[in-house]
Amino acid sequence: MAEHSILIVEDDQNLVDVLTYNLKKEGYTVTSARDGEEALLKARQRTPRLIILDIMLPKMSGLELCRILRKETTAPIIMLTAKSEEIDKIVGLEVGADDYMTKPFSMRELLARVRAMLRRAEMSRAEPEKEKIINIGDLLIDTSRRRVMRGNALLSLTPKEFELLFFLAQNKGHVFSREHLLNKVWGYDFAGDSRTVDVHIRWLRTKIEPDPDRPTRLITVRGAGYKMEG
Repeated sequence: MAEHSILIVEDDQNLVDVLTYNLKKEGYTVTSARDGEEALLKARQRTPRLIILDIMLPKMSGLELCRILRKETTAPIIMLTAKSEEIDKIVGLEVGADDYMTKPFSMRELLARVRAMLRRAEMSRAEPEKEKIINIGDLLIDTSRRRVMRGNALLSLTPKEFELLFFLAQNKGHVFSREHLLNKVWGYDFAGDSRTVDVHIRWLRTKIEPDPDRPTRLITVRGAGYKMEG
């Protein structure tokens, strides 16, 4: 079924085979690509509902592919990396990935994240569109058009950045733990990697804060989590 289609972009055929086998067992339709150019073509032809994307690819890097895909689709993207350096993970999220996993990873955890992301995406599509504008200082959050203005400037937010900002703005003044945000924004009902939240908060601050190093809107509450002020 198209609504359950997944694209795997990975040049390690053994990993592709394992992922394909386990995802098909879960009932998903699976397509794979071995390099960035083939992946871009298949993503445009088949419009998958979720993409599992390796960073290191022939012909076009996973990061560059992610930048292109994020402009063309709101499908969740999980990036895979064999590197342990934090910078790879941060850059992966900067270009629009929704989450990342470091190899080697638990297949059980990957499947749980896939289920959660697809469930969350389907819930978002099913929610009736309502005209709702949230103003916080010079920020205007237009939920029906899924866009954010800062003054007269239209901000370029990834889907997860928008959902995170919208959730916190809806609940301005309330403090939420990283685990709570993972549940509400990513759909994880398990202890996922909370650094995903931290990185998305960091990049959101670069876009909505007058001084990202001294945030006045997205506030860190030490030992508790994050809240929206303003």
